[in-house]
Amino acid sequence: MPQPLSFDLRSRVLSAIDAGLSCRQAAVRFGVSASSAIRWAALRRAGEDGRPKPQGGDRLSHRTEAHADLIHAVLAEVPDITLPELKERLAAQGAQVSVSALWRFCHRHQITRKKDGARLRAGPPGRPEAARGVV
Repeated sequence: MPQPLSFDLRSRVLSAIDAGLSCRQAAVRFGVSASSAIRWAALRRAGEDGRPKPQGGDRLSHRTEAHADLIHAVLAEVPDITLPELKERLAAQGAQVSVSALWRFCHRHQITRKKDGARLRAGPPGRPEAARGVV
């Protein structure tokens, strides 16, 4: 992933724009794209200083963590629930989270999930008719 352009370069482009150059002329002078210079000038007009924003990292886990008590309660009630079933149960109680977010939540909290829980509920191995309810 490419790194953001330095704040020093951004400041020089913005200084040239303040000195009277157009955004496109300043972009050509400093070897940056015109769209970047235009975007930095718009950020400055909006009151920001044009510093690059942090890249990467987890910015969404707080949404799942907000429902931590509810998730733990459901897991305590039904210990072998699958993640899609957990998602449905949480949605019924007003918590909208994805299966992947639930997986990351369990990973962060070191909650292990049984991979064969659904198979155990379906019936004994080697009897696919038992899973369909045909005996």
